[in-house]
Amino acid sequence: MIEPELGAKLEEIRALAEKAYHSAESTRKYLFWTGVVTIVLFVLPFIGLVLVVPQFLSSYSTSLTGLGL
Repeated sequence: MIEPELGAKLEEIRALAEKAYHSAESTRKYLFWTGVVTIVLFVLPFIGLVLVVPQFLSSYSTSLTGLGL
């Protein structure tokens, strides 16, 4: 059978490995949500601008043409 000292050491190693796993999972979740927030706050508005600005410029130039400028 396993000696008491060896069993205690294995239990200590298991506890440390479990703490490391929880820390890694916490970091993974943090990085995931950081990426999601980055996409929502920067990428989606940029895509919206790419789609809206040409339409706005077209409408603006049409208004100027109608005024005879």
